Amino acid sequence: MRKLYFLFTFFCVCLGASAENYPYRSDYLWQTVPNHADWLYKIGEKARVEVSFYLYGMPQDVEVNYEIGADMMPASSSGKVMLKGGRAVIDMGTMKKPGFLDLRLSTVVGEKKYQHHVKVGFSPEQLKPYTKDPVDFDRFWKQSIEDARKTPISVTCKKVDKYTTNDFDCYLLKIRTDSRHSVYGYLTRPKAAGKYPIVLCPPGAGIKTIKEPMRNTYYAKNGFIRLEMEIHGLNPEMTDEQFKEITAAFDHENGYLTNGLDNRDNYYMKHVYVACVRALDHLCSLPDWDGRNVFVQGGSQGGALSLITAGLDSRVTACVANHPALADMAGYLDGRAGGYPHFNRMNGMLTPEKVQTLAYYDVVNFVRRITCPVYLTWGYNDNVCPPTTSYIVWNLITSPKESLITPINEHWTTPDTNYAQMLWLKKHIK
Repeated sequence: MRKLYFLFTFFCVCLGASAENYPYRSDYLWQTVPNHADWLYKIGEKARVEVSFYLYGMPQDVEVNYEIGADMMPASSSGKVMLKGGRAVIDMGTMKKPGFLDLRLSTVVGEKKYQHHVKVGFSPEQLKPYTKDPVDFDRFWKQSIEDARKTPISVTCKKVDKYTTNDFDCYLLKIRTDSRHSVYGYLTRPKAAGKYPIVLCPPGAGIKTIKEPMRNTYYAKNGFIRLEMEIHGLNPEMTDEQFKEITAAFDHENGYLTNGLDNRDNYYMKHVYVACVRALDHLCSLPDWDGRNVFVQGGSQGGALSLITAGLDSRVTACVANHPALADMAGYLDGRAGGYPHFNRMNGMLTPEKVQTLAYYDVVNFVRRITCPVYLTWGYNDNVCPPTTSYIVWNLITSPKESLITPINEHWTTPDTNYAQMLWLKKHIK
């Protein structure tokens, strides 16, 4: 097992401003430096964080308000500190059981409020899931996949010239995954004749089509057949108006994640999980598959679906996941952070009946069953897929595993990290 800790002190790649710790081309800059270089402490150890605030690169002597609370939980203490020479040290205290503390900072300069936060961990290697493993879990999913396979795979395939290059061909696929559902995906494959490993890339959360099929074409350039898929049966070539009409049927952007949760057989995500296996059925039928290597790779919900597929399908030979969602979703009932989509924020979503259904769909019960190598990446400052649940996933994996932990990251990874994951898969080609 190998762990790599990357502490980014400045992030210069332009991402959405809401996803950055150090905003791109901003006048201000927070710096938060825990007194343990890896941001990790033992239970009972006290954490201290040096806080700095700069405007135009110059340290500011400003008053900073702070709150301290457990990961994703309300603040348990608060205070104020005056920066001197632009700096101050805040004592975060400690934790009596495994988890993460979050130091939430704010200051006002002129009429503008600036905010930042930093999370540190306490014996997170001891974190365990709240979610139980149903006794009939394997039987349920075996039957679900068998039922879907009663409908033969049917695929429509259209070459997309605007995305095809001298190195690879691109096709838009529509894959019938069971008697009622289909999914779309962009398939990229090397032009050169040969036999290649396959990579399934499920999507992040949201009701959306595939907007950026060319974002990871380095897979095809490096000898992979890759399918970037969506999960809602939404044709990426539809017009914006058509897309709006269809998505209006959902309560909100992620309303599908609550659809049918009262019954394990009716939950929306059942056909999604099955669709990932059925997509592999198709990829494994391609004449230019090498017959050995089956990879899954994704982030957030896509990271969850990658781990789920690896747990469901023994054909998967390696798995890469970034900050997985859908992990220990009922963890809030244990008085600590649970996984995205944070059902604690929705009225009536953590009833005993729904929690029972969630156990059949929670990532933790799929990673218990993974046998292939796994590469997992997560950051501590993530408030979408919190580090508490990422550590729970990591702790449960018993197959060969490697991690890239990037403490300062919120809910993003850099292009370099993403490319390195492709290289990791390349090393696992048999």
